[in-house]
Amino acid sequence: MSKSVNIPKGTRDFLPLEMKRRNYIFTTIRNVFEQYGFEAIETPAMENLSTLMGKYGEEGDKLLFKILNSGDFLAKVDFSERNLYKWTSMLCEKGLRYDLTVPFARFVVQHRNEITLPFKRYQIQPVWRADRPQKGRYREFYQCDVDVIGSKSMLNEVELIQIEDDIFTRLGIEVAIKLNNRKILAGIAEYMGVVDKIIDITVAIDKLDKIGLENVKNELKIKGISDEAIAKLQPIFDLIGTNQEKLNQLNNILSHYPIALEGIREVQEIFDYLSHIQLNNSVELDLTLARGLNYYTASIIEVKAQKHSIGSLSGGGRYDDLTGIFGLPDIPGVGISFGADRIYDVLNEMDAFPPLVQTGIKALFINFGEKEAKYILPIISELRLAELSVMLYPDAIKIGRQFTYANNQQIPYVVIAGEEEIKNHCLQVKNMETGEQQTLKPSDLIALFNA
Repeated sequence: MSKSVNIPKGTRDFLPLEMKRRNYIFTTIRNVFEQYGFEAIETPAMENLSTLMGKYGEEGDKLLFKILNSGDFLAKVDFSERNLYKWTSMLCEKGLRYDLTVPFARFVVQHRNEITLPFKRYQIQPVWRADRPQKGRYREFYQCDVDVIGSKSMLNEVELIQIEDDIFTRLGIEVAIKLNNRKILAGIAEYMGVVDKIIDITVAIDKLDKIGLENVKNELKIKGISDEAIAKLQPIFDLIGTNQEKLNQLNNILSHYPIALEGIREVQEIFDYLSHIQLNNSVELDLTLARGLNYYTASIIEVKAQKHSIGSLSGGGRYDDLTGIFGLPDIPGVGISFGADRIYDVLNEMDAFPPLVQTGIKALFINFGEKEAKYILPIISELRLAELSVMLYPDAIKIGRQFTYANNQQIPYVVIAGEEEIKNHCLQVKNMETGEQQTLKPSDLIALFNA
């Protein structure tokens, strides 16, 4: 096959069955979001680079896809000038969005006079990252975000955890919901005596599951953190017991660091609220959870499948001044994002998609020719008015080929109307799974297909 017909690495085409399954995920997530009172918005695929750069940390900035100003823009550049920065800024002023959170912060600032705080929004759209493609990691993928902006209450975190639990319960995926707080991590940095290295510490800790503890320690050494400071991390990682017991131990270790105590108090408040709610999945305090994005300021949430090593299926946290970088300070926010593509991969691996999403078409009407088609068309119209998905095969070809089409498309019923059926004002209906065939009046089809 010619390379010209291939798609870029890290992107995918989706066949009809895959789209039905993906839409099942999106619909499940959307329904839960709306039940919790969130409203939908959309933002452009591209943003100004000034909006995106510097919001994701040094490593995140490297993964931004930058867009050439126009297809022939190179013709306008004077390459005799040796100023590389000037060339770059002239060539690329926009980029594809890396996530939905930073564009949302820009949206809030731009539309602050058109929304009412606290503002509860959800957004289901694709994002792009110039990452190395691998299993569960794509360059183009969908995120399903839900955020509350304009409220500092820990009840928002509680509600987001409920949403996580509700969605994964409906999808049939057993997960562990992990919780931490960036203020606790800041206190740990103070305890280690390396306050100025908080970003390096969180970025390294966030890789713990991927590269292991020894490699995390090596990375911290490379960043200039001493062996003595790194050794102080070990008791933090070694905490055992229930969530409450871990918080108590942590409170003792970090008792002299006010920022850490504030984070512990916030986590304690969340667990206190959760103790009054029946959840189907566990919620665990995990001090190795860091989430490397720079804009998180307090709570951090991440969800992982219990029986599948595919990375996080969902994650997020609190960002109490993200709008400040766009000129609107002191607007608190918190949100989570669901990775629809990873969720799809887990459900596919589990073979857990419900049968109802395998096909949307209830019945195929066989085409014998013009006379039969004219008899069938008004019947099909009535079925569609009843919100049933049915189709008439477009060509009057051999009946065997039409039945093969129905099998390939996993259509559950085939409807036949020949001369006898037209004369008697009836139809022959065949159940493609059982092989049972029956004669019915057109008015009987709605009840059959809805059964």
